[in-house]
Amino acid sequence: MTEPLLLTAAQITTFDGQRVLTRSSGFFFERGARLYLVTSRHVLIDQPSGHYPDRIEIELHLDAADLARSTGYSVLLYREGRANWRQGRDAGGEIDVAAIEIDRAALPGTAVLRAFTPAHLQASLDEIEVGTALLIVGFPLGFHDTLHHLPVVRRAAIASSFGLRFQGQGFFLTDARTHRGTSGAPVVMRAPGSDAQLGDLPWKLLGVHSARLDMLTRDVHQDESLGLNCAWYADILLTLTRDAAEPDEPSLAEVTAEAAVDTPSASATAEDPGTRR
Repeated sequence: MTEPLLLTAAQITTFDGQRVLTRSSGFFFERGARLYLVTSRHVLIDQPSGHYPDRIEIELHLDAADLARSTGYSVLLYREGRANWRQGRDAGGEIDVAAIEIDRAALPGTAVLRAFTPAHLQASLDEIEVGTALLIVGFPLGFHDTLHHLPVVRRAAIASSFGLRFQGQGFFLTDARTHRGTSGAPVVMRAPGSDAQLGDLPWKLLGVHSARLDMLTRDVHQDESLGLNCAWYADILLTLTRDAAEPDEPSLAEVTAEAAVDTPSASATAEDPGTRR
């Protein structure tokens, strides 16, 4: 058996019919009895680049004692013309995070995976300092352990004031070497101390990796890239995964908004992505 952290991540392959479009990263998030696959919104739809997949496929382990055994699991992105995923918006605009519910009953009976929960979200933002060590768990350029079907990990550090919305957007910056294919990867911090709620997954889910950040004015012949990345605050998941039947359960965004401080996803709301273009 491998480290539980590596079993939280899944490579996502997008398709248009039978045609492969892209490969990226994602991870599992569990809330109550519901299981979700989380990734960047632009993995599922990206109007500027004309990216309109109709389904995704992930790889699932089938045997904890033999990780070489796996199977593909396909998820339709639309039903009767309506998107199956949820995405968010806040005062700064669209949030590049999406969550799509996975039907547990349709999973193989022996499927092996691990999922983050609301307990893995960071409640006190003031405890996280700039420079804090992080890990980004994903599939850069599609690279991974193809025998055991496991992701790889890149070291990172928080590169902007954590808890503040960088330039008014709902993300913070990380300093890490990243590549295409890492979009949607979980950005985690080792949990300090011990917390029974975290079980054998002692990590705090701080963000969702989105994209590399660079300067349009950079001279490509004289200047290296900044090496900085955008990671959307993970507390948006409380909004995206909220059951409509439980409207009174607050998210971190609502709690911090009530405290009247500048916070990651303050006033964030979930929205229906609408029909397929």
